[in-house]
Amino acid sequence: MKLHAQALLFDNDGTLVSSLASVRRCWTRWAAEYGITAERFGRVELHGRPAAEIAADLLPADVVPEAVARIEQLEVEDVPDGGVHLLPGTRDFLDALPADRWAVVTSATRRLAEARLDAVGILPKTLVAADDITRGKPDPEPYLLGARALGVDPADCVVFEDAPAGLQAGRAAGMRTVALATTHRADELDADLVVTDLSALSALATGAGVEIAVRG
Repeated sequence: MKLHAQALLFDNDGTLVSSLASVRRCWTRWAAEYGITAERFGRVELHGRPAAEIAADLLPADVVPEAVARIEQLEVEDVPDGGVHLLPGTRDFLDALPADRWAVVTSATRRLAEARLDAVGILPKTLVAADDITRGKPDPEPYLLGARALGVDPADCVVFEDAPAGLQAGRAAGMRTVALATTHRADELDADLVVTDLSALSALATGAGVEIAVRG
């Protein structure tokens, strides 16, 4: 199977990099600091959502800004302690793409996203972060903003995601989707194409755009 696109939009955590251990470590500490029981915390979906929305699900509105700043601080400080590493295939796949043909679209804050990306040596020319949006995934706003930043029609974009909320956002934006089964089972992911990770794919940039293919 091959997909043709003018631009590629990548989620970060769980798609380009793995930060699962850091996320669990930091959010568990955060929940304890704010007196949130393990049972209540376990009912909230963490992955692929902005911290502000997660905090709003768990805390009174007047506490949310301080709580969001605290989790950002915890996660940024965790990065140098091995809080992030590249997922298989990320480096080779991104190296095959022109810098103006791809963007990172993440639910993390810009400060946290840049810290994680810098730690693994990924420097996207275009980054859409939680600071840039008013509605997070599964709303299409983040991916529509990414397409606009690259100057590409949404229908000509392909979204790469590991989380159901992100895939839903890509579909709602009118984009084709590629799911990576890095944090969820393949049967939990609804996408045009489902693969294990980026090592299963190749990218070829041409004058007509980018061709994505499944490796034989």
